[in-house]
Amino acid sequence: MKTIDELLAEGVKGKRVFVRADLNVPLAEGTITDDGRIRAVQPTIAKLAEAGARVVVASHLGRPKDAPEPAFSLAPAAARLGELLGADVAFATDTVGSSAKETVAALTDGQVAVIENLRFNAGETSKDDAERGAFADRLAELADIYVGDGFGAVHRKHASVFDLPARLPHAAGQLIATEVGVLKKLTDEVKRPYVVVLGGAKVSDKLAVIDELLGKADRILIGGGMAYTFLYAKGHEVGISLLQKDQVDKVKEYMARAESTGVELVLPVDILASSDFPDLKTKAPAEYITVDADKIPADKEGLDIGPKTRELYASKIADAATVFWNGPLGVFEHPDYAGGTRAIAQALVDSDAFTVVGGGDSAAAVRTLGFDENAFGHISTGGGASLEYLEGKTLPGLAALEG
Repeated sequence: MKTIDELLAEGVKGKRVFVRADLNVPLAEGTITDDGRIRAVQPTIAKLAEAGARVVVASHLGRPKDAPEPAFSLAPAAARLGELLGADVAFATDTVGSSAKETVAALTDGQVAVIENLRFNAGETSKDDAERGAFADRLAELADIYVGDGFGAVHRKHASVFDLPARLPHAAGQLIATEVGVLKKLTDEVKRPYVVVLGGAKVSDKLAVIDELLGKADRILIGGGMAYTFLYAKGHEVGISLLQKDQVDKVKEYMARAESTGVELVLPVDILASSDFPDLKTKAPAEYITVDADKIPADKEGLDIGPKTRELYASKIADAATVFWNGPLGVFEHPDYAGGTRAIAQALVDSDAFTVVGGGDSAAAVRTLGFDENAFGHISTGGGASLEYLEGKTLPGLAALEG
């Protein structure tokens, strides 16, 4: 995989460099609530601009239905990128139309432009190779060189991620090189004890990575909504908690495998439970009780791990040499149910281990809860991509850069 440093050594002055970034940031009424992904790709864009490239930045945002939707415009992300670069960033109001062509044509050496949300064009995400390829052909007209640096999208077989690199000289950006280097420390070069913390809502989203990690991790700590399917599989009633009954047999199989292979699979011992899901907009005080994990009342829902579980999980992390964490341990968006997620983050900070926060909600939680990002070994920009890499899958975007 060619690196951006090798590309810069060859010279990019005056050349149009298409940077496939991941600017898929959360927005609230047009305001960015977490700019972590923009800050992560900024060094690559800055390097190219400083070397005299004419930089064309492209990304998706959200899941528009293959047509322009104002709520998913990249305009706020372009404005924030300009603030981080300390320079004006031009913005094209389409992807491959007249605005994109005119905006790119107007660039001078060292200038940066962002084109509109790639998913406003159906060709970006099409499962039809010809339709996707046709869109990639039109994107290729905007550039001389391709740089892949949108790690959060490399597990997608999309036009700008998979097809476009085949049409242009290409290299990996600084962020992707960093992310891949970190993931190798979680797969090929693991220092032990290796502890994995998995949270999030659905156990079905994590089954494949659990399957893979049962042969690699020393301990797996389970939390979040997915924990209740594990507790149910152990024979415990879980009230009205999130439960995927269709996954119970698979979970039972994994628990048996963990026991037979000596992997310590740790479940919550106490829970914060309530009859009402919290109001995440007003964050009004929540009413809840703390109960043992095997005594959740029939009319209540588990919304966070309890204080005993927080202490237990922190003790399981304390002596680790490597920790990978993906998924919040409760409804962290509400202050009354953020304690479990905060406790895990603090345990990682207090540990001497190489710690990796696996993107998505976990990364957002770390920043929302006020932790210093530099206190962690690495905060990934791609939760889904990280998980698929750990599952041993071939990621289309990485394969395209290696081609």
